[in-house]
Amino acid sequence: MKFAAVCGSGLGSSFMVEMNINSVLQELGVTDVEVAHYDMGSATPDLADVFFVGTDLADSAQHLGEVIVLDSIIDMDELKTKVQAVCEEKSLL
Repeated sequence: MKFAAVCGSGLGSSFMVEMNINSVLQELGVTDVEVAHYDMGSATPDLADVFFVGTDLADSAQHLGEVIVLDSIIDMDELKTKVQAVCEEKSLL
C-alpha cells in the first residue's frame, strides 16, 4: 500500500505531511505502508493508492483517485483520524 502527500510545489508542506503520516502509522503500528510526497504537477494516479492534500488542492487532485482532504495540514489530530480511517478501511489495522 502506498500513501502520498501532495502540495503545490512538492517541497515543504508535502514533505512535512509525509513525515507526519509516517509518525501516525508508527503510532498505529502499521508497517506495510510506503509514504512519499509529490508536487501536484508530477502526481499521477499510479504513484499511490491514497493521496493526502490540503483543501486548497482538493479540486485539482480529483484526477488522482482516492483523495483525502486535510482541512489543516498541521493538525495532527485530524491527520491521525483520517489516516486511521483509511487504515481501517484498507484492513491495515
